Amino acid sequence: MAQKATIYKVELSVSDMDRHYYETHKLTVAKHPSETDERLMVRVLAFALNAHEHLEMTKGLSTDDEPDIWQKSLSGELDLWVALGLPSEKIVRQSCGKADKVVIYSYGGRTADMWWEKIKNSTTRFDNLQVMNLPENETRDLGAMAGRSMKLQVNIQDGEVMVSVDDSMVYVTPIEWKSAG
Repeated sequence: MAQKATIYKVELSVSDMDRHYYETHKLTVAKHPSETDERLMVRVLAFALNAHEHLEMTKGLSTDDEPDIWQKSLSGELDLWVALGLPSEKIVRQSCGKADKVVIYSYGGRTADMWWEKIKNSTTRFDNLQVMNLPENETRDLGAMAGRSMKLQVNIQDGEVMVSVDDSMVYVTPIEWKSAG
């Protein structure tokens, strides 16, 4: 019998001084049985970094043709496609064709570095693609903060991110590998 997803309740308060966005989101996040706490927290962080009233978590790992997070316009077009990890060239190409803007948050240290070296030349033609890398030690520390019921405060200023849960705090500095044109 297949394992079921574990449900996480997240109250996410975002203070993004860079975009002048200040809002609290109540999220119900389904953690796929094969998903790690680190990936779950990277997903919540990616949500915070792109927070918008129309931003939504998707089925994520359980589907190949959907990103982890997306934002659709009122008429149903894909405004934003947010993917995590190390997607294949084919997935990158397809997602850039489907959405106005695509953001990939890679993580995993040396593995992410090798992925980027392999794929970066094929991404130059996509003006709507942004690739951000999250340092391995920082995402590992984020994963240690995961809990089934969380109140997260995310402060973003000058590209620096501070994530706090209860008494724990982690600083994350996303590194831009490719900017969208």
